[in-house]
Amino acid sequence: MQPMRSKPMQALLVVVCAFVVTAASAAPPKPIQLPAETVKLKPSSLPGYAIAQQKCAICHSADYIAYQPPGMTVTQWTAEMTKMQHLYGAPIDDREIKLLGVYLAATYGDAKSVTAEDRAMTAAAPAAPTTAKPAAASAPPPAAGSTIDVQALLSANACLGCHAISQKIVGPAYHDVAAKYKADPGGVEKLKTSIKAGSSGKWGTVPMPPFAQLTDAQLKALAEFVLKQ
Repeated sequence: MQPMRSKPMQALLVVVCAFVVTAASAAPPKPIQLPAETVKLKPSSLPGYAIAQQKCAICHSADYIAYQPPGMTVTQWTAEMTKMQHLYGAPIDDREIKLLGVYLAATYGDAKSVTAEDRAMTAAAPAAPTTAKPAAASAPPPAAGSTIDVQALLSANACLGCHAISQKIVGPAYHDVAAKYKADPGGVEKLKTSIKAGSSGKWGTVPMPPFAQLTDAQLKALAEFVLKQ
């Protein structure tokens, strides 16, 4: 028979357990140490290749593709990309899902399932059909100097999946990047280059994928945001 604990001892144990749980929940996230990437995506002229380089590499290695059943069709690969978007929050929109499905099927799966129409798809969304309207009814052009929603930009490109403001995750904390470049007159341009072209070796072995689709204004907005941290 186990000896009975006194009520003061039981109360003390409850307080200690509550403190441990509270302390654990308040602890900052630990940095994620990923092994160096050695597997590369198979090059292709299809637009899905650039999207895969930029966005798929954020969360997993390219050898993840080898774990999938061989000979998957474009429909199956597209369904897999849809699952990545809906279940795992992959930062890809519906058009990118289609482009990724085409690239993966043509390069790693059943290339015969990819039609000529599939291969003709481009990264840019097709223009919506319009009808002629009087000049007075047309929408005014965007105002000069309009601001860019940096938070939306960070979210759309999953930047905060690898970076935090003050805590290293996969990549360096923005605070550390700002400390390195804030006094550099060319800091904004250097950060723009790193974001657009990607980088490797500056902050560890894990490379940052390129974000070549971003405009110069978006790159500048992101660089300036980082330098303010």
